[in-house]
Amino acid sequence: MAVMEREQDLYAPVKALLEAQGYEVKGEVGAADVVAIRGGEAPVVVELKLRFSLSLFHQAITRLAVSDTVYIAVPRPTGKVARRTLKDNLALCRRLGLGLITVRADGRTEVHCDPGPYTPRKSKVKIARLLREFARIQGDPNTGGATRGGLMTGYRQDALTCALHLLEYGPARGADIVKTTGIARATQVMYSNHYGWFERVEKGIYALTDKGRTEHQNWLTSTPQPAQPKTK
Repeated sequence: MAVMEREQDLYAPVKALLEAQGYEVKGEVGAADVVAIRGGEAPVVVELKLRFSLSLFHQAITRLAVSDTVYIAVPRPTGKVARRTLKDNLALCRRLGLGLITVRADGRTEVHCDPGPYTPRKSKVKIARLLREFARIQGDPNTGGATRGGLMTGYRQDALTCALHLLEYGPARGADIVKTTGIARATQVMYSNHYGWFERVEKGIYALTDKGRTEHQNWLTSTPQPAQPKTK
């Protein structure tokens, strides 16, 4: 089969797939592209499109009013982004309770998922990570919808607190900063030095870099300040 240029090119492979399972198949029945009937079972509805689109999912969702067994059928994606395109849209089909069929250029079909209720499994690890980060962020320094690069995270707030301590008291051990500020991971933050703000001047003793002196001030003026170091 040549490269599919019309939705009609999908019909024969999809019909053959359903007929092989004992269905009687007809095209363009009412508003549906494909309808398949087997005995007294509820009808199977398939919507045909040349590519994934929001309108395709809208159409398929509308067909759920006449059947719980609704599939979308598209040519199998090709190219560099094909794998991601297929994976993302497969996940969307599952969440919407839709089935997904792809058709290769040679007419071979593949059923990636069948229609059915979606019951996502929750990740305890991801939930715990989300709650930890929520607890670490002091106040509400970010506006919802902002870009990731300019966000105030709990980690950045801890780094700012360490920077303020070093700015006020000079080079210090991580253990001393922990006692003074209450930042339990102070040593880890300065050791990992994710932002390039810290440098080790002696074993276990850290100081601010020139970058740290400049950048931490920029963050303090553009966002709410983290907790200040406690007075000794």
